Amino acid sequence: NGAGKSTTISILSGLYEADEGEAIFKNQNVLDGNNLSIFRKKLGICPQHDVLFDNLTVKEHLEMFCVFKGVDSKDIDIEVNKAMEEMCLTEKKDFQAQGLSGGQKRKLSIALALIGGSEVVFLDEPSSGMDITSRRQLWDILKRCINNRIIVLTTHYMEEAAVLGNRIGIMTNGRLKCSGSLLFLIDRY
Repeated sequence: NGAGKSTTISILSGLYEADEGEAIFKNQNVLDGNNLSIFRKKLGICPQHDVLFDNLTVKEHLEMFCVFKGVDSKDIDIEVNKAMEEMCLTEKKDFQAQGLSGGQKRKLSIALALIGGSEVVFLDEPSSGMDITSRRQLWDILKRCINNRIIVLTTHYMEEAAVLGNRIGIMTNGRLKCSGSLLFLIDRY
């Protein structure tokens, strides 16, 4: 706690202004104001705490985020159905967010981050509050959704990092202290 993971995501997404530094994506510094608006169109974010509308259904949330992400209106139904299927939410499509379990809310929040062809996805502690069975199911789902995306995931669980991470970074006081494969980190530290 307090390492700066959520703050870093807030800076990279433009919620907070960066004091210094660069974040390069496709040879562009995304922290530059002009590049940030372009980067946001390719970005999906699942915040640490669910930010859902209680009275909207699963399907309505996904449709709304398709519009936000600029999905062509003729493709919205396809995107929504694909997202519900990937996150195992098809049976809950007509449930309002307030009627979902905690795990289902997290899956919906992740689906909102992934929908619309997000190339870069920030998942801030996506399995927080889940029991171990739900957490492992989520890991399987995420492994299937990784294709052609950069996913930056924050977690307190080293097992989660080991299962999902190609590269693992460890932060302290807002600074990246080490980064590498799990085997590299075990060997080195």
